[in-house]
Order: sequence, then structure tokens, then C-alpha cells
Amino acid sequence: MEATGNGEKGLHARVLESLGPAITAGDHPPGTVLRTDELAERFDVSRTVIREAIRVLESMHLVTSRRRVGVTVRPTEEWNVYDPRVIGWRLAGRDRPRQLRSLTVLRSAVEPVAAGLAARHATPAQCAELTEHAMGMVATSRGQQLDAYLVHDMAFHRVVLTSSGNEMFARLAEVVAAVLTGRTQHHVMFTDPDPAAVTLHVQVAEAIRTGDAARAEALTREITTGAMAELDVLAP
Repeated sequence: MEATGNGEKGLHARVLESLGPAITAGDHPPGTVLRTDELAERFDVSRTVIREAIRVLESMHLVTSRRRVGVTVRPTEEWNVYDPRVIGWRLAGRDRPRQLRSLTVLRSAVEPVAAGLAARHATPAQCAELTEHAMGMVATSRGQQLDAYLVHDMAFHRVVLTSSGNEMFARLAEVVAAVLTGRTQHHVMFTDPDPAAVTLHVQVAEAIRTGDAARAEALTREITTGAMAELDVLAP
């Protein structure tokens, strides 16, 4: 089967969204060799479409492709576990609780420090943005508005990380967004967010605005500790 243009892009996405989750879920364990011709037949697409999907998987370090060998699934420890798509696929799989826990531990290590730095480096515009999204979280924290709440929650944490002034922390914004999205999409949250956690976000915004680095760090640590406690209940 051959396709071109937007049709081919759609086919490529379909292959990727099937093959990627299958690899991260362990349906194709490390060392498994996948043949391009067999994949083309299985998905009823051209070899060009398969090769394009494989190139994306290679960029994530999920597979390696060699002439006369085929496409080999790489060891788990070689995967780009910070790629938001890899995170999303892993969260959709059977290993979701462990993946959520691992990512929440990462947040716990990074975000409090980032918040402390943000209190020193955030611009007035960034402070205003933090306050706006904290208030948005308050406004959507009741009435089972989790999707609307998620928009503000992701934006809030993105601003904290980017306003830290540390480019390494800033690059983790997509990772944190993927974690927050996964919690919502896979119902690893209470029907309405914890009121105490919502209040903490408002207090973090204020601490950053007033330049109180120690308070911003301590409050953010409370947020991440609470997120870990929720996992103990919802995804043990």
C-alpha cells in the first residue's frame, strides 16, 4: 500500500501510536528483531511509512535499525525516558504505578529547588503568570473540572521551571506536563483536587512574587510530598 502527503503522515502516526506503546509495554522485549516487510504487511502500509515511524522510534532510543539485521528493540536503560511521548506510552501501559512514582520522585528532587530559584529570578511578567494560573486552579478545583484544572496546573509548573533561570530545569517542563496529564487521563487523581494542594500553589506564587526563596522551596516540597502521598492511595 502506498500513500503520500497528509495521508502518509496519518498512516505514520497510526503505526507510531501502535508500535511505540507495544514496545514500552514489553510486548516486544529488548532484543526483539522487527522486520520492515513484516511490519508493512501487519499495518497494511508502505515500507516508506514504516521507515519513517522507525526513524522516530530510533530518535527516542527505543530501537536501532541495521541493514540486513532489521529493527532491534534496545535495552530499557537506553531509552530516552524523558521524551514526553515515551512517558505517555509508559503511563498508558501496565507499569503505570511504578512509572508515576519514578516521575514524582524526579519532580520532588527538582521542583522545590526550581521554585527557590524562581523567587530570585522570576520577572514581573512571570510572577503575574504564576498568580493567574494559581487563581485558575482555584476557580476550576470544584465541580469535577479536572481537564480545565490540568491546563492551569501544567502552565503553573512550566512557569516555575522556566523562571528558575536554569535551562536544565526549564527543559523538564514537558516532562512534568506529561506526568500531570497522565495522572488526569488515567484517573490517578481524586474527583476534585485536594484543597490544601490548591492553596499551596497560591502560596508558592506569592512567595515567588515577594522573592521569598526559602518559603517558595518549602511550599513546593509540600506539594510534591502530597503528590507522592496521593500515589500511595490511588496507585499503590
